[in-house]
Amino acid sequence: MTQTVRGVVARGKGAPVEVTDVVVPDPGPDEAVVRVQACGVCHTDLHYREGGINDEFPFLLGHEAAGVVEQVGDGVTGVAPGDFVVLNWRAVCGACRACLKGKPWYCFDTHNAAQPMTLADGTPLSPALGIGAFAEKTLVHAGQCTKVDPEASPAVAGLLGCGVMAGFGAAVNTGNVGRGDSVAVIGCGGVGAAAVAGAHLAGATTIIAVDLDPRKLEWARGLGATHTVDAKSEDVVARVRELTGGFGADVVIDAVGRPETWKQAFYARDLAGTVVLVGVPTPDMRLEMPLIDLFSRGGALKSSWYGDCLPSRDFPYLIDLHRQGRLDLDAFVTETIALDQVEEAFAKMHHGDVLRSVVVL
Repeated sequence: MTQTVRGVVARGKGAPVEVTDVVVPDPGPDEAVVRVQACGVCHTDLHYREGGINDEFPFLLGHEAAGVVEQVGDGVTGVAPGDFVVLNWRAVCGACRACLKGKPWYCFDTHNAAQPMTLADGTPLSPALGIGAFAEKTLVHAGQCTKVDPEASPAVAGLLGCGVMAGFGAAVNTGNVGRGDSVAVIGCGGVGAAAVAGAHLAGATTIIAVDLDPRKLEWARGLGATHTVDAKSEDVVARVRELTGGFGADVVIDAVGRPETWKQAFYARDLAGTVVLVGVPTPDMRLEMPLIDLFSRGGALKSSWYGDCLPSRDFPYLIDLHRQGRLDLDAFVTETIALDQVEEAFAKMHHGDVLRSVVVL
């Protein structure tokens, strides 16, 4: 049997998205059907719509989601119908060389559902990041379902599925921010703001938020930033150095992902400090700088995939922090919207009007 639900589809590069019928098959082996309750509007969804990821249109957008497992296929033991789950787009395989080395957050063979969801005419859909959650229901690999405390609001729990986890993990997992550290975060949208929150929880004593938008700087202050830098009117590198005794920050997180912001991050860090790139560059971007600078400054230059998270470990932990009042996930939800308002949400996100718009079903 199959089910027909409503979902948000991008049919062509740059074309406005549309709400249309989506056919969801019954789950096969190792698959699950999840009734989506909430899904955040992430910049990656806009990248898909613009053709910035690949050209495998039509796309079923949405990936930052929470909901309830409705059906499971043969062989599924980790989740059952009725479980409240956050969806993740890196379902670790447990068998690749990264998993066998005890580093499953680098898994090189993550799982997705084997069956396609389709349009009503049978056209296969490409689900965003293997999830496709701007829909009333979606089909995923059961390993993409992470059980969390069902008392959490779906609108905030779903944020762990991408942006909040990426930023928080960039600070805590990839950057290894610790007590007494100084941290600078360049770009304070949803991911950067989460990096600020992560640095704050990890015990950093100097947390410098850098952005062009005073609204985002104010949001970052509310999440733990001790200082702000207006990148439109201030020299970012000089100001970060000034705020860290002339040395530069122990950890600098680039949540923008452009050559100019990465260079700022590199030169704003302390000698032997760490640069973490969590903002996603486009394939055409190039970086040119003196190789001697890379050698002479030492330290670590890292990229952060999904905040180097292990969903089974990190999602329940962050939900617990939220339930204890230590991680204000509600602060990330600027508005809740319906499925037919996703296109408007893309415009708001592009103009920096929101941290997150969240589709609630």
